[in-house]
This record gives sequence, C-alpha cells and structure tokens, in this order.
Amino acid sequence: MDERLPESEEEWRKRLTPEQYAILRGKGTEVPFSGALLKEKRNGMYVCAACGNPLFSSDTKFDSGTGWPSFDESLPNAVRFVPDTAHGMRRTEVLCGRCGSHLGHLFDDGPKETTGKRYCMNSVCLAFESEKEKK
Repeated sequence: MDERLPESEEEWRKRLTPEQYAILRGKGTEVPFSGALLKEKRNGMYVCAACGNPLFSSDTKFDSGTGWPSFDESLPNAVRFVPDTAHGMRRTEVLCGRCGSHLGHLFDDGPKETTGKRYCMNSVCLAFESEKEKK
C-alpha cells in the first residue's frame, strides 16, 4: 500500500485510470455485469483500488444477482457511511475508511442468515489479492 495519499484531485487523476477516477472520486457507477471482479471466486482480500486499504474478505462475498460484487460485511473500520439522497433516492453511500473514495452503496436486502446487509460495490473500485498470491 502506498502510505502517502494524494493531496489534490490532480494527483488522484494521475494515480487512477479515467474510469476509476470517475467512480472512486466522482461517485459514478459502473455498468452492471461489466466488472472484472463480479464472478471472482478465489479466496483472498478485496482492497480499495485507490489506496490499497483492505475492505472485504472473500468469505463475505455472495452473488446478489444485481450485477455488482456484493458482500454482507466489511472488515472492521475499513469503510465509512454517508447518507446519499442523490437521484431522488435515500441510500447509504460506502466510502473507503482510509482515502474517502466512493465504493458503492449499502442496502438492507442481503442474506438474512448472515448480516442482512448488501454492500453493493463497483468492481473498478476494488483490487483483489488472492491468498495464493500472498504465499
């Protein structure tokens, strides 16, 4: 993880791809069913694509059928939440707890047998670190 976070949006633009910048910093949304990590099934850790902050364990990932990677729980203190009333909706925005980048939204329609939560994340906002690759 790069310990130093960009101090300006210009630095963020240089660090991120245009698509990442539009979503992570501009609060956009990727097209459903288009993300590279949607069908990822290996064991490992999902981290913030902007700063490398660990966010979700693969153990918490599930197929919600919505077209975006979904998780029922984040790692402790990994994310923060902000009310989002854009587009005439009442939602909870999920931000990286380290760099404040937009990751997606939190909904209360996740698996009832676990937390009942669905962290609906943009694939482009995440990087995946496989357990195998770490060894």
